[in-house]
Amino acid sequence: MNEEQLVRAVARGDRAAFEELYRRTSPWLAVRLRRRCADEQVVAEVMQETYLAVWRAAGSFAGAAVDGTAVGWLWTIAARRLVDAFRRRAHQARPLPVAETAAAPAAEDEVLAGALGDDVGGALRDLAPELRQVLQAMVLDGLTVRETAVLLGVPEGTVKTRARRARIAMREALS
Repeated sequence: MNEEQLVRAVARGDRAAFEELYRRTSPWLAVRLRRRCADEQVVAEVMQETYLAVWRAAGSFAGAAVDGTAVGWLWTIAARRLVDAFRRRAHQARPLPVAETAAAPAAEDEVLAGALGDDVGGALRDLAPELRQVLQAMVLDGLTVRETAVLLGVPEGTVKTRARRARIAMREALS
């Protein structure tokens, strides 16, 4: 079964399908979360909350009917849970450590660059890391300005400025 079929089986209460979905997706999801938050405790909490939400809400997965994928749906849940964790910590006034940008490009960045073509991929790689993070959060992960600000630990105005600078840099690089 593919991931979409597994989510459909989970919606019917199939524990084995849930275990298989977790086995297939949890390593990837954990890596992606760790790239956005260096606090292992928060990553573990978000993972647990994400899969609990998947178990409870699998029936609401629309899938291909709305041009969605099971993995994309899962990441959307996890990204929202991570933003919620950042918000909870912000209220507690304890800043979370943000993950350092890795020296080697991540697999998702390489796939994205390949999928978008050499020109766009090259322009993305040439962006300053702080601009690339904002683009990734807002465009690829579909987060709002406020959620991106919470995720990156910067003011909303900074997110807007970086998004604008990233769009200008991409436009210039592609012209």
